[in-house]
Amino acid sequence: MMTHRFFCPGPLSAGASVVLPDDAAHHATRVLRLRADTAIEVFDGEGRAHPAVLASTTSPVTAVLGAALPLAPLPRCRITLVQALAGGDKMDWVVQKAVELGVDMIQPVAAKRSVLRLEGARAEKRLAHWQKVAVSACEQCGQNRLPQVMPVLPLERWLMAASGGWVLAPAAPQALRLRPVPEDGQITLLVGPEGGWDDAELAAMATRGVEAVSLGPRVLRTETAGLAAIAAIQALWGDY
Repeated sequence: MMTHRFFCPGPLSAGASVVLPDDAAHHATRVLRLRADTAIEVFDGEGRAHPAVLASTTSPVTAVLGAALPLAPLPRCRITLVQALAGGDKMDWVVQKAVELGVDMIQPVAAKRSVLRLEGARAEKRLAHWQKVAVSACEQCGQNRLPQVMPVLPLERWLMAASGGWVLAPAAPQALRLRPVPEDGQITLLVGPEGGWDDAELAAMATRGVEAVSLGPRVLRTETAGLAAIAAIQALWGDY
């Protein structure tokens, strides 16, 4: 039977009693209906995890930690996904699956052809939601390192600090699989919105050392392209 896992920011130490965050406590007691003395696992998002036992299922919900599990190793590839905002529930899907596939960071950007527009309080609310999606994905997939979901930036602003990377472009002359992986394992991957990147955006990327790569002859949707590329990167050079 699968052990239920819950994110709990550190510090964690063997024998300690920790209070589960509100979302984790609600899921444990109201959704899963776990009882006191149920064996669970708690992780801190930085690679550390402990087997634990629920001590209390009434507020505050607490757990007593056992001996630390082996520290999760750093991934071979540290992938930053720069995802242009997409409409509907596509961004939720991208965040969830990218976390499952082992990305290190997700940077949403506003592109000229992005259907979804976010700013101010609405952007902050959506960011908080995506962070919860990332936590839930880590709890489900067994990953103990919680990827960062960064605040939304205009593409131009992100490019100001950019240096290198790969942008998915169907017409690119070189396939992703033929690119040499960076020696430090740091890979930045850019994925366009539903309508694709604007020519001026691609030109701006080129000035910052971002190279165009292709995944093959098929044109993939924005919610598919990045995930397919991450899976390919992990299979070619990562921890698959």
